[in-house]
Amino acid sequence: MTSRDLLIQEVQCLPESLLREILDFIHFLKSKETQDPTDTAIASEATLARDWLRPEEDAAWQGL
Repeated sequence: MTSRDLLIQEVQCLPESLLREILDFIHFLKSKETQDPTDTAIASEATLARDWLRPEEDAAWQGL
């Protein structure tokens, strides 16, 4: 029996209230799989820029 078959068998026994939660979780997993990793980097840029744009950082990288 495949994982898909086992999952379907388990889902068929669940009450409707839990099915909504499982559906939400499946949507979460699918969106996580298709999310572009650069989205996180772009979202972090403003926060990290506070450290990057300090004079101490410029001095530390000046000799490279």
